[in-house]
Amino acid sequence: MSELATLARPYAEAVFKRAKETETSSEWSEKLAFLSAVMQDDSLSVIVSNPEVDNEKLTHLMQDICQDQLEGESLNFLKLLIENGRLEFAPQIAELFENYKAEDEGYIDVDVITAYALTKAEEQTFATSLKERLNKNVNINTTVDTSLIGGFIVKAGDSVIDGSINGQLQQLAKRI
Repeated sequence: MSELATLARPYAEAVFKRAKETETSSEWSEKLAFLSAVMQDDSLSVIVSNPEVDNEKLTHLMQDICQDQLEGESLNFLKLLIENGRLEFAPQIAELFENYKAEDEGYIDVDVITAYALTKAEEQTFATSLKERLNKNVNINTTVDTSLIGGFIVKAGDSVIDGSINGQLQQLAKRI
């Protein structure tokens, strides 16, 4: 993944810079999410990675698929990705763009995995404590994983906080 992110990063940075200049971050976010979803189709990824499909045919195919979803600068961006052989990196570009946008807007998406479902009050308390710890506004996405036995795991960007009983048992086993 890190190699993909390295190759996708210049494109994500350029799009984010342009989105900031033109104050179109939300529009770019939607367009990149759409392109990312399109590129996650297995049959399309086979076509994109096929060296016998030339750029012109691929451009026409993608324009037919995207139709009115991409126009102007976003269509030019699609053509640039095709020309440079980077179309398969669209999902990573979209993810990096969202990270840059979140950083710029002062929030972070946080995945919270708990052993049991949180109530709205518990989720709000959790969000408040994470906001203080991370010094950013947080958007919490919660999921339940009963294999944790109890506690939680928090994933915020590159940081992971493992407060689960299962994680503590694994730590104890390593120490013994």
